Amino acid sequence: VFNTLGFDRGDVVCLGELEAEALEDAAGNRYAVQQTAQGAVAYLERLPSKGYVTLRASAAAAAPSPFLRRDEHHLETPYYSVAFDENGRLSSLFDKEYDRELLRPGRTGNRLRVYEDKPIYYDNWDIDRYYTEKSYDVDHPVSMTWTEDGPVRATLALRYEFCGCAIHQNIRFYANTRRIDFESTVDWKLHQHLLKAEFPLDIHTDEATFEIQFGNVTRKVHSNTSWDKARFESCAQKWMDYSEGNYGVSLLNDCKYGFSVHENNIDITLMRAPICPDPTGDIGYNEFTYSLVPHAATWQEAGISELAYALNNPPAVVYSAVGSHDGEQLISVKRKGVVLDAFKKAQNDDGYILRVFEAYSSRGKCEIDFCKAIESVTECNLMEKDGEALSHCEKSFVFDIKPNEVRTFRIKFK
Repeated sequence: VFNTLGFDRGDVVCLGELEAEALEDAAGNRYAVQQTAQGAVAYLERLPSKGYVTLRASAAAAAPSPFLRRDEHHLETPYYSVAFDENGRLSSLFDKEYDRELLRPGRTGNRLRVYEDKPIYYDNWDIDRYYTEKSYDVDHPVSMTWTEDGPVRATLALRYEFCGCAIHQNIRFYANTRRIDFESTVDWKLHQHLLKAEFPLDIHTDEATFEIQFGNVTRKVHSNTSWDKARFESCAQKWMDYSEGNYGVSLLNDCKYGFSVHENNIDITLMRAPICPDPTGDIGYNEFTYSLVPHAATWQEAGISELAYALNNPPAVVYSAVGSHDGEQLISVKRKGVVLDAFKKAQNDDGYILRVFEAYSSRGKCEIDFCKAIESVTECNLMEKDGEALSHCEKSFVFDIKPNEVRTFRIKFK
């Protein structure tokens, strides 16, 4: 199992057609395997940064499910008490670890709503502020079925039909991670209509944080000034976070980049289908995932950036009839919040280029370790033009990094 990210991680891994009750690593750690319609899945820990671990099938007894369903509308997980209404929406999401309800009283989460979206200018680029004046709820699911319940995850499958469109969601709750996934497939037929998923949160704050290239930005969520009013829709890359002093909720995604925050609601824009300049945009089959992550303290302490990278970069699995029963770590970044964004051959084939950035808005020393002996380390710019040479140890080097700074190095190995 290969981890392509620059930090150690634990994650749910899709194993394909594996007929086993458990997996075992070289240290003797065992991981339960759950069989699903999409293949086997397991939650694996200790996946090394930019490296791999080798596991083998184990004959251990089947692990019990940690989930409990009182009826078709209530689920107990290791982290949450969850209730769904007759429309498949979250009517309650209670965090058992931190003893608090996430949703506002009388409101429902993951509410799918369609808005008429006809901007005056620039159809493909603009959403006008008045789009909220005409909307329709997506409700009355065609089917609502619990399809999975095992040692790794429990899944509620929902299917909706709306004006010729088909929306299918698998809502996944996990035994070993607080992340809640909404895996979605949509056959969209509506031009100039916008689909959003809405989460009304019981959180009090006047700002939200959005990931951007090589960092993040904080934006106010009120409408006190003309600039604030213009931010009724905000862009973000892999995540946004909405937190008060000691608790918050993050919304992750793997390919959807429009968010809105208003009166304690966080919404993610899922579909648009404008007609100019491309009349086919969003029309047809679409597949995407967004995830809700309640957390304590700040998003930095909760590791939201790492969770978002993990959602977008699932571990890769390779099967082999023979092989060593061990693993290897190729590169390791020894500072939380410093993201290894790129490692590649240099454009002129002279060594390798390593690029990192600081994502937590903090400064300090960062150490990077390699599995091979280093010959030289040279700082360079984004165009890979060399600058100052840096001192290094046999297989590592240390440098200072500032808040939100991007650093690029040329590495030559012996």
